[in-house]
Amino acid sequence: MKALVYLGPGKKAVEDRSMPEIIAPGDAVVRILKTTICGTDLHILKGDVATCAPGRVLGHEGVGIVEKVGAAVSNFKKGDHVLISCISACGICEYCRRGMFSHCETGGWILGNTIDGTQAEYVRIPHASTSLYHIPAGADEEALVMLSDILPTGFECGVLNGRVSPGSTVAIVGAGPVGMATLLTAQFYSPARLIMIDLDANRLEAAKKFGATDIVNAGECDAVARVRELTGGKGVDTAIEAVGVPSTFVTCQRIVAAGGTIANVGVHGVKADLHLEDLWSHNITITTRLVDTVTTPMLLKTVQADKIKPELLITHRFKMSQITEAYEVFAKAADTKALKVIIEAD
Repeated sequence: MKALVYLGPGKKAVEDRSMPEIIAPGDAVVRILKTTICGTDLHILKGDVATCAPGRVLGHEGVGIVEKVGAAVSNFKKGDHVLISCISACGICEYCRRGMFSHCETGGWILGNTIDGTQAEYVRIPHASTSLYHIPAGADEEALVMLSDILPTGFECGVLNGRVSPGSTVAIVGAGPVGMATLLTAQFYSPARLIMIDLDANRLEAAKKFGATDIVNAGECDAVARVRELTGGKGVDTAIEAVGVPSTFVTCQRIVAAGGTIANVGVHGVKADLHLEDLWSHNITITTRLVDTVTTPMLLKTVQADKIKPELLITHRFKMSQITEAYEVFAKAADTKALKVIIEAD
């Protein structure tokens, strides 16, 4: 089968690989119909994720058809259409029982990280019974690819950890796919103000269409001063970091109001400054989280009920044979105006 393989910092290639096989009784092998590229994949290619070794098939998102299952899998069978969670969860270890699937003792974020992932024709899914979801008949499978990772990530790490509430003021720093997913799901809680901050004018215009009440182009103005102006000098109740670079984390510290929350969503590959000399007296809460995907069933229902439209985030489509081109388009989003790209089986 064809697969996109990480070969070390800055290097990737499409290679021929053997089809995955059932290793453990709880495994399933899924034929990929549609997958995508995540910002985390770009972090891996930059060398930011030490757990991902050269030779790994990348990707942790997708939908597909079950090809075969292990003897312990009773709720899925060959031919089922399934949504693949970016997090693999055994469901029985201490962390899973606490709802912290991302820290599962034999799972967590392993796809495209410590085991081969979904940017291939086939993928092995450990703990299939608790790491796959049935796709309802007639569902938009492209839209559901967004439920593998970015929607639960934006919702859990940004909205829930950020304590977004009715009437609150929220700023999202970073209008990439995860920032946009945060924007979409924050509207479940009816905040009074949703401010999107970015350097990319195209993404900021898209954010307005997706529900941002205000947009701030950090390349054209003092973003901190503008947010202060929009909030009567107080700052925001929730500042959400959705980029993963030191400067945006500092921006969040400078725009959060007293008593507010900074929710980190971005993947950070280097240290970021924490300005306790300014924040120590301000009753600030700082949260971090790796997505647990505990909200995926609920989000699946909201998409089915047409309450949110994750398909709006899709800007480009490619075949699996074009995956290297898809990476180029996704990595140069400022020029290509890409948000999420769909990669479909040939």
